[in-house]
Amino acid sequence: MNIPSGLKYSSDHEWVKVEGDIAIIGITDFAQSQLGDIVFVDVTTVGETLAQGEVFGSIEAVKTVSDAFLPVGGEILEFNEALNDAPDTVNKDPYGEGWMIKVRMSEPGQVDGLMDAAAYQATIG
Repeated sequence: MNIPSGLKYSSDHEWVKVEGDIAIIGITDFAQSQLGDIVFVDVTTVGETLAQGEVFGSIEAVKTVSDAFLPVGGEILEFNEALNDAPDTVNKDPYGEGWMIKVRMSEPGQVDGLMDAAAYQATIG
């Protein structure tokens, strides 16, 4: 299981990469492997400001649909439009081209409450 050390992780299996006050967010390698083949990523919250823990979208796989939760609160600035044509990119490259959204964090300190790679590894075994 791939768990990059430079990211932060939520208990809901989202990852966060911080660039200034912007958080790039996606789902972890573990999450995509549990979901299976992803066929659709639905994010209708661009332009909205959501609190930490709120649902920012959904991820549809062949056998299930799963909510995607915001690991840090803020304004949803951008959805990765490439996922409209190739949602399976999340399966192939969850930490790179498979990112989902960019958020302007309202409280950057919330990142400090997320797990590092070692802590996340411990939660998934």
